[in-house]
Amino acid sequence: MVRFLLGCWFGIFVSVAQGQQAPAVPSAAADAAKPAPKRQLQAVRITTPPRLDGVLDDAVWQSAPVATQFYELEPKPGALETHPTEVRVLYDDAAIYVGTIMHDISQDSILRELSARDNIGNSDWFGVLIDTYNDHLNGYQFILTSGGVQVDARYSPANGEDGNWNAVWDSRTSLQGTDWVAEIRIPYSAIRFSKAKDQVWGINFARQRRSTRQKFFWNEVKPQVSGFVNQWGELTGLRDLKPPLRLSLTPYVSAYVNHYPFNEQGKKNATTSFNGGADIKWGINESFTLDATLVPDFGQVQSDNQVLNLSPFEVQYNENRGFFTEGTELFNKGGLFYSRRVGATPIGFGQVESQLHTGARQADGSRSKGEFVVQNPGITRLLNATKVSGRTSKGLGIGVFNALSNDVYATVQDSTTGARRDVLTQPFTNYNIVVLDQSLKNNSYVSLINTNVTRAGQTYDANVTGGLFRFANKANRYALNGRVVYSHRRGKAFLSDRNISDQDGYKYYLNFGKISGNFTWSVDQGIESSTYNPNDLGLLFSNNSIEQSINANYNIYKPFWKVNNLRTFGSISYSLLQTPTRYQNVGLYLGGNTTFTKSFLTTGINLDAQPQTRDYFDPRTYPLGRYYLSKPGNFGLNGFLSSDYRKKFAYDISYGARLFVVDGDRTGRNTVALSLSPRFRVSNQLSFVYSVGYELRRNQMGYAGGLDGRQPLDVPLQRAFGQDVLMGRRNVRTVTNTGTATFTFTNRMSFNVRARHYVSNVHYRAFSRLHPDGLETPVDYQRNRDNTFNAFNIDAVYSWWFAPGSQVSVVWKNASAAFLEANEATALYFDNLSNTLNTPHNNNVSVKVLYYLDYLALRPRRS
Repeated sequence: MVRFLLGCWFGIFVSVAQGQQAPAVPSAAADAAKPAPKRQLQAVRITTPPRLDGVLDDAVWQSAPVATQFYELEPKPGALETHPTEVRVLYDDAAIYVGTIMHDISQDSILRELSARDNIGNSDWFGVLIDTYNDHLNGYQFILTSGGVQVDARYSPANGEDGNWNAVWDSRTSLQGTDWVAEIRIPYSAIRFSKAKDQVWGINFARQRRSTRQKFFWNEVKPQVSGFVNQWGELTGLRDLKPPLRLSLTPYVSAYVNHYPFNEQGKKNATTSFNGGADIKWGINESFTLDATLVPDFGQVQSDNQVLNLSPFEVQYNENRGFFTEGTELFNKGGLFYSRRVGATPIGFGQVESQLHTGARQADGSRSKGEFVVQNPGITRLLNATKVSGRTSKGLGIGVFNALSNDVYATVQDSTTGARRDVLTQPFTNYNIVVLDQSLKNNSYVSLINTNVTRAGQTYDANVTGGLFRFANKANRYALNGRVVYSHRRGKAFLSDRNISDQDGYKYYLNFGKISGNFTWSVDQGIESSTYNPNDLGLLFSNNSIEQSINANYNIYKPFWKVNNLRTFGSISYSLLQTPTRYQNVGLYLGGNTTFTKSFLTTGINLDAQPQTRDYFDPRTYPLGRYYLSKPGNFGLNGFLSSDYRKKFAYDISYGARLFVVDGDRTGRNTVALSLSPRFRVSNQLSFVYSVGYELRRNQMGYAGGLDGRQPLDVPLQRAFGQDVLMGRRNVRTVTNTGTATFTFTNRMSFNVRARHYVSNVHYRAFSRLHPDGLETPVDYQRNRDNTFNAFNIDAVYSWWFAPGSQVSVVWKNASAAFLEANEATALYFDNLSNTLNTPHNNNVSVKVLYYLDYLALRPRRS
C-alpha cells in the first residue's frame, strides 16, 4: 500500500523531475542518511576576559584554535562555503566567549534589517548552538544578527525549536571592511551543566548569508538525517567549570488606566490600578532551576484573535504569557498541558444566570424583576506560579510546575432593593505537573507525566498520568514511538449533586517507521476511550475514536531542474467511533512543496479526498453513536505562494477549495477561501504588513442551535422532536483584515502597532430534523437563526530593553466585540465595519517596568 501510494503521488512530479540525474547507488544513499563525523574544537581558558566591543583585537582571541570551513545546508546541502567563517571560543570562571569573523564580498552584501528581540528579519546572522550535557537531544541556541539583534531558543524532543525561551546574555557586532564581526558572552547563569572536572559539550556554529539565502553549519547538518542536536560537533578543553549560584530577581511595577463608556449612573467609565510583583530565578544546584512569578501581571499580552465558533469544540488560543511559554519544554511532553487552562475562564462563569433569584409577587400584586448580574469576571487571577526544571548529568530531566488561583466571585444585585451578593464561579484551585524524562542512547527517551487539578470545596478534581517513549535503532534509521495516558476525575460537577460521569478514561498511540533518508514512512494507530478527558489542564477536541494511518514522504534536498528542493507526502487514514464501534471516515492526502532557484518563490499544494463521512459530534447528543450528521464525499485542494522576503515588496498568498458531491436534492455545496498578505519594507527600520482573508462556505450543513421553550416558534418543534436535533443549511461568510506597522529605533528599542477586524456572518437557508442513524427530514421552521460576529482589536506596543533582562513597555489596547442575531445580523461588510467602530470600545493604557537583578553582579567583590 505504501509503495502504491508513493508511486501515485510521485507521478504528479515526473515532469518536474525530468532534469534530475539518475539516483545514486544504494550505498551512497545510505551514507547520505548517516550523520556526518563529529568535528572537535578546543576552547581556551583565560584569566582576563576580552573587551566586548565587536572587535576581536584582544590578544586572547589569537590564542584560540579556529573553527572554519562551514558546510552548506540550504539551498545546496553539503557544499563548502565560499566566503569563510572563522570562530574562536574562550572561557573563564564566569562565562563562555565566542568570537567570529564572517568574510563577505562587500558591506552591501551584508543585510542588516533592525527588528525586535527574537525576530531575525531580513538580516544576516551568526548562531552558537550548545548541548551542555552532550545527550544529543537537548540544546541551547544563541543567535546574533548583523544588526545586533539577539535571538535565543531551546531545543528538545517535545518542542523542537522553542523560541519562547529567553536568557540574559551580552553581545556586540561591527562592520570591518568586507567582513562583519560578532562577539558573544554567554554567562554560566544562562545555561546548565554538570560539575564534572573535565567536560565535552555538543557544539555547532551556524551562519546565514541572507543576500544569497544560504545557511551554513560548522559541523555538517544533513537534511536526510533524523534529528538536529545529534548532528552537532564537540567542544573540548573544558576543565574545572563551576556552576555559579544562579539567583536573579526581576521585580516589576505596572500602572493601568482603563476606559469603557458605561455611561451609567454610579458606575465609573475610567478606572485605574497599580500593580507590583516579581519573577524569581534560583539555581537550586548545577542542574535545576526554580522559576517563580509572584502576583503576576499579564495585562500587556497580545489580544486573542477571537473568532465565531460554530463547531462543537472549543477554540484553541495561543499562549502569549511569558511565564507559560519560556522554559516549558518538559511540561509540554505528550501534549497534556494546555497552559491557557491556568488562569482561564472560571468553571462556573456560564452558570451565574441560572443562580439568579427570580422576581416575586409583592403584597400589592405587583411583581419584582428579581436579580441581575453586575459583574462576572472572565479570567481567574493567579496568586503565584512556580516551575522547577532541569536535567542531571545522567540525562534525567525533572520538571515540577505549580500554580495557585484564588476564589472568583460574580456580583449580582436585586433590582428592587439594590442589595448585592457574591456568587462563587471558581473555587481556590491548585494546578500541578510532574515530569520525569530520561534521555537514552540513539536519540531515544522514556518519559512519565502527571497533571493534577485540585479544587477547594465540593466540586471535582482531576488527574492525568501518561507514559511516553521513543526508541530509535543505532543507525538512526527506524524508530518506535508510543504513549499511554490514563485520565481520572473524581467528585461532583460544579454546583451540582451529580458525580462526574467521565471518571476514568485512557488513550494509547503507537507509531513505527523509517525516519532517515530521502524516503521515509510510518504506520500508526491510536485509541481514545469515550471517557478519556484531560481537559482540566490539557486540551482535547474529541475523544471516543480509533484511528490508524499509513504515511509516506519522499524528499529531494539538492537543487535540480529549476528548483532548490522538493518535499512530498502522502497518507491514508481510517477512523472509527470507539464506543459503539462505528465507521467515521476515510481520508486520502497528498501534498508537496518546493522553492524555485532564481526567484526563491516557495509554493506548495495539498490534495485530499474523503468518501461519505459521519460526524457524531456536531449534533451535540450524548452518548455518541446514535445520532450523526452524514457528510457526502468531497475533494479538497489548497496551497500557498510565498515570494522572496529579501525584496522590499513581498507577498504571501494562500488558497483553498472544497467540492462536495450531490447529496440527494442538495446541490451547490462548496467552500472557497483566499488570503493575501503583502508586506513592504520601507527601510531597515520601518516595515508594514497587511493581511486580508476571505472564506465562503456555501450550503454547509450543521447544528443550528438548541430549541428554546421561551420562543413561541420553537415550542411545537420542541414537543415533537424529543431527542432529535435541529440542523440547518447555511452560508457562512468570513472576512479578516489585519494590519501591522513596525518601527525599530535600535536593536533594543521598537514600536509595533497591530489592528485586526474580524467579521463572520451566518445565514440559514433551510432547516431539517435529524433522526437517529443520520436520517434527515425537512421542517418548516420560521424563526430567524441568522447571526453575525464582529471583533476589533488594536495593540500598540513600545518596548525598550534598557539593560540586559530589563525592559520598559508601554501598551495601548483597544477592543470591541459584538454578536448580532436575527434581523440585526447582516452580511454587508461595510455595515459591519461601521457598526463595529460605533459600538462601545474598551481602551486600556499601561506602563510596565521590569528590572533584572543578578546576584553575581550585586554581591560584594573580594579584594
